[in-house]
Amino acid sequence: MSHRRNLLTASIIAGLCCITGTVAAQDASGATAKPQTAQEKAEAAKAAELEGITVTGIRASLEKSLDTKRNADAVVEAVTAEDIGKFPNTNVAEAMTQIPGVTIDRQFGQGDRVSIDGTDPSLNLTFLNGQPISQTPWQYGAQPNRGFDFTMLAPEIVGRLEVYKSPEARLPEGSLGGTILLHTLKPLDLPANTIRGSFGLNYNDQGTAGTRPNASALYSWKDANNIFGMIASIQHFEEKIDRQGFEIFSYSPVSKWAPSPAVAAGIANGTLDPNAMVPDEVNSAWFQQKRKRDTATLGFQIHPTNNWDIDINNLFVRENFDNWNQSLYPFTGATPGNVTSFIQGPNGVVTGGHVCGNDSPNCPAIAQGTFDSNIRKSVVRTSAFDLKSEYRGEGWKLGGAAGYSKARNDNISQAVMEPVYAGGYTWDINRGFNFDNPAAARDPANWHMGDVDGLGGWPGNYGDYSASSRDTYGQLDFSKYFDSFFNEIAVGYRWNRHEEGMQAHVYGGNAPTNLAELGTSGYTDTLDAFGGALNGSSSHIIPDRDAQYAWVRNTNQGREDPGTYLNGTYKLVEKTNAAYIQANFAGGGFHGNVGVRYVDTKTDGTGFNYSGAPVLPAPAGSWQTSSRTTKNWLPSLNVAYDLTDDVVLRAAAAKVIARPPYNMQVNNLFLNDSVLTGSGGNPDLKNYKSKNYSLAAEWYFAPQSYLAITGFYKQIDNYTVVDSANETQFNSGLQNDPTTFARQVAQGLCTPDGFCTYSISRPRNTGSGKVRGGSVSYQQAFWDTGFGVTANYTYAKGTLDSGGALPYNSKNSYSVSPYYEMGPFSARITYNWRSKYLAGGYIAGAPPATTADYGDLGATLGWKLNQQVSFTLAGMNLTNEKYKQYLGVTSMPAAKYTTGRRYMASVHFDL
Repeated sequence: MSHRRNLLTASIIAGLCCITGTVAAQDASGATAKPQTAQEKAEAAKAAELEGITVTGIRASLEKSLDTKRNADAVVEAVTAEDIGKFPNTNVAEAMTQIPGVTIDRQFGQGDRVSIDGTDPSLNLTFLNGQPISQTPWQYGAQPNRGFDFTMLAPEIVGRLEVYKSPEARLPEGSLGGTILLHTLKPLDLPANTIRGSFGLNYNDQGTAGTRPNASALYSWKDANNIFGMIASIQHFEEKIDRQGFEIFSYSPVSKWAPSPAVAAGIANGTLDPNAMVPDEVNSAWFQQKRKRDTATLGFQIHPTNNWDIDINNLFVRENFDNWNQSLYPFTGATPGNVTSFIQGPNGVVTGGHVCGNDSPNCPAIAQGTFDSNIRKSVVRTSAFDLKSEYRGEGWKLGGAAGYSKARNDNISQAVMEPVYAGGYTWDINRGFNFDNPAAARDPANWHMGDVDGLGGWPGNYGDYSASSRDTYGQLDFSKYFDSFFNEIAVGYRWNRHEEGMQAHVYGGNAPTNLAELGTSGYTDTLDAFGGALNGSSSHIIPDRDAQYAWVRNTNQGREDPGTYLNGTYKLVEKTNAAYIQANFAGGGFHGNVGVRYVDTKTDGTGFNYSGAPVLPAPAGSWQTSSRTTKNWLPSLNVAYDLTDDVVLRAAAAKVIARPPYNMQVNNLFLNDSVLTGSGGNPDLKNYKSKNYSLAAEWYFAPQSYLAITGFYKQIDNYTVVDSANETQFNSGLQNDPTTFARQVAQGLCTPDGFCTYSISRPRNTGSGKVRGGSVSYQQAFWDTGFGVTANYTYAKGTLDSGGALPYNSKNSYSVSPYYEMGPFSARITYNWRSKYLAGGYIAGAPPATTADYGDLGATLGWKLNQQVSFTLAGMNLTNEKYKQYLGVTSMPAAKYTTGRRYMASVHFDL
């Protein structure tokens, strides 16, 4: 493994510490007057929207974000376009980490799933220009959910964003923690003939050598009378994802290995606890991906008259997620009689041992050194169209909107094979494994895939999934203004139709082979970040990627697996009708709103429901639909009081709902026949319901500065958790992988007719739960020195009344970001940390795992050559933090990964 490239990291940190410049006075504006009437509020909102786009500089952008927060009626956080650009980030989620209560998950290094105030990312909805954007999964075996995948959005297309932590009746329902509103740039808010662009290079010090390019270009035009405008942009982004680490799929008690004389003797003499847990395997995992994203936007803005606005927005995204996932795991659990020794560790966990193989004369069976090599193709295409119009009369306003969004992934495919090495090995729970005969293990002729009787292996199969998603919506809003305490009454109606569908196909019958016949591409050189990793894990043979894909595709006999199609194919249609009335008020230092939203939701989930062994064609009448209708009244109240010119007090209360993820509401099933795990849905799930309360005090003690304390309490009913239970399912390995299936029968895991005991994870309603906590946020520009800081801390304790933790709930999280900006220089350091949290298992059917504390350090340096050209250098994950998961206790690790340090160098122009 080449040495770490730490020079760039050191350069960034040194630059941040050593930047100096002439201290110059900076204009300091006074406190912003609070708009009171409906007309003043509308004008202030428009001004904030315009200025949030045109401001430049860190301090100016922070001030505009504060203006949005301060003038809001609800509990709102905001990020402007300049903020998004000044943070080290490759997508919008990574720019949101400075918001109090916002945490993100980084399983693949990038931030992709956003939690708000300790709630599951799937329970927080995101809208672009008020429109839901359809999504489909990119990972093979993954299922769609409601949480927004922020990796799809280029930061360049977002002008500003707001996070509404307390709902208003006018906002779409469906969020438990908060609603995220993203807004694209508008042409009439920009100077005519605006041209902006950038070009940069991305580098990951853990990936293969070389950089990946990114570029963007934007053009905006409007006529001299500010009546018609057009804006268009294109972006291209590439990044290497390289994730290396260890995984443990499952644990079993020592008693499972009682057929081994050594284990039986240890149990008998008391040196082994029969109930101690043993990893069934310790996997050396390597995920490689060259992620590509192409984005195009086209927008039009028309003002036919001074009081009539028309906005048209179009979005097109193409993402390539092709990847290669390699897993080499000596399968201790597959050969119980081969164990020659176990090391009893603390806390009831066996931490190491030895397993004999065919290189030991008296070994009862071959060992199972399984190499699971998965070459995957995945291209997601997303498009969206949205039309909005608003007409303002004398004392009234009428608005309407309609939009359509579609996402599809026509080929989520996988070409998989599993060569097996039959020799013995030593394993360690934290360091991996070593083969007894390293030279033999590095010989490709010893890695078999059904070509030699008795030496195991599987020549694999070809899986081909397709997924699609569609959203169509229409909305009508009417407001009447009054010169009184209640200055606006707003009513509206929204209709939305969401369609979700997936088809699953797996084709078997590949020809037997071995790695010598197939071809190899050398040896791995991984796990350098894990000091002491054993050589068998870090430097092992790998198949030739192109040869593997060609073999699987060209020798496949096309025998479709009935179970995959019947269990993994489904359709869901969700139709909502919602109406609201909201009264806005202002006077005597008070401002806010009160309202109620009524929602009628009908969900039709369709899938195959059959009994016995799966067969094709599908049994007549097995394609069945389950329907469910819910009706909810959702009241809300937001009150703000200007205690002084600098202090705002807030209170909010609301009843909210969130709907379960789409795939959870249908009778689908995904099975892993090799390790007998799986995941499925539950058509009987109920909507989440919650009563949310918030209190806040905000002190705006200086320009670009504030201190705020917020408390929140969420009483949640019908909480859904995913847990695992044993189910009897048909194992397609009976036809597709008879060698592995015969071994499973011999171990008593399956019956000869094809049915096995699987650990299946399914969602279920577990009753009520609660999230209670608060946040402290602080921001200050230190006079005219150019230095400043933003920081926040959030405490969120989430519990189920029946016991246990809430998914994705970190009890503690904080963020701190000092910055410097003076003359042409700007610099910023960001550090985000979150405490442990419960997350879903990383393979289908794996029990929920706890993700350990995680911290991310990033930094950005900027130099403005002139008004038109600037340069930035950014670094992310500068400490190469380890992402760790464990099962209940830290002594039972489930996964640990590193994803490498990421660097971006860019040049920007603004003409």
